[in-house]
Amino acid sequence: MSPNAMGALFFVGIDWAAATHAVCVLDATGQKIAAFTVEHSADGLAGLVRRLARLGEPDTMPVAIERPDGRLVDILLEAGHPVVPVKPHAIKTWRESEAGSGAKSDPGDAEVIADYLRCRQRKLTVAVPYSAETKALRTVVRTRGDLVDMRVAATNQLAALLDAHWPGAKAIFADIESPIALEFLTRYPTARHAVGLGAKRLAAFCAKHGYSGRRSADQLLTRLRAAPTGTTDQTLCEALRDAVIALVTVLKALGAALKDIGRSVTATLGEHPDAEIFTSLPRSGQINAAQMLAEWGDARPAYAGPESVAALAGATPVTKESGKHRAVHFRWACNKRFRQAITTFADNSRHESAWAAQVYTNARARGLDHPHAVRVLARAWIRVIWRCWIDRIPYDPGRHGNAVRLAESGQPTQVAA
Repeated sequence: MSPNAMGALFFVGIDWAAATHAVCVLDATGQKIAAFTVEHSADGLAGLVRRLARLGEPDTMPVAIERPDGRLVDILLEAGHPVVPVKPHAIKTWRESEAGSGAKSDPGDAEVIADYLRCRQRKLTVAVPYSAETKALRTVVRTRGDLVDMRVAATNQLAALLDAHWPGAKAIFADIESPIALEFLTRYPTARHAVGLGAKRLAAFCAKHGYSGRRSADQLLTRLRAAPTGTTDQTLCEALRDAVIALVTVLKALGAALKDIGRSVTATLGEHPDAEIFTSLPRSGQINAAQMLAEWGDARPAYAGPESVAALAGATPVTKESGKHRAVHFRWACNKRFRQAITTFADNSRHESAWAAQVYTNARARGLDHPHAVRVLARAWIRVIWRCWIDRIPYDPGRHGNAVRLAESGQPTQVAA
């Protein structure tokens, strides 16, 4: 629903900031009714709601803000204000078109946002609040994603450090962030510490730490010695030991935190009313299902149809036409977390679903590269998931028309192993 359809009388623009928010209120003619700032505190946000209430009924006073969520947005929604998230890039373009001088200030930005809302209200959409279950799931899922990014960054930093000073420690085990590799670096952080390491001692170390790999101690030692010789300078090794131990400690802590948050993701997913829809999808798993549901949400009025979901997930291209020129581009403006979740699922699904494998294979046959073909499959899956989501029923291959017709046709299909 647009603010125009709600009979808006006043238009509020808020320039969000970490400590202080600038607020501007315009009437239907563009006349400034109020302009003030509020602190980002309990008293400040409560005062904002009271001050707006003195101007009129909350449901006739939409608020535009450059954020889709957060406590400020929650408080405005709870007070009854229609909240309209606006894109920062759109506001920047609007400001530049209105102020040719390039002048910029927080109160000025709040007025620009309010004016953008007033003038563009027919094309803007009021945010539909998510349920508490979706907010809870999104919180743990996004936190897990941030922890994974932190682990990748710390792993790359450790790998670069070992490449420069202790290559053998990186080569001995397949994955330097694995528990056995981290234990090895804890015991042998530099080449100097491993000078007397032999096959018997390495075998005892592996047995102590429950190494489950298929390599014998002799094979592991061969890997270690085949790598370039690490530095043994005493002064450098003392500093290197501290650096390696610090990164190993970080990776161990992140590994433990990821296990804990993973259990929380699974538990929170189990409490969500739409969980069964996403866990019923082929090869979705618990974590990937939670990632998709957290970004898809449960606010059914928020989407006009499956194409709206596909655009949010970046699974649809952008077409630009002008005169005789026509070009189709990759969609950059989207929910990046959603795109990662839905394309990960699509890529995995083709290993179990013959229909998904066929859609992917056909896309590849048309000359599309792997990422593009996966996005095509993701868009096809979004249409299927949409129907399940709207009907509130889990996915059933027997009710999936295209999958059934493919099976009945007897066409040869190849599901990737």
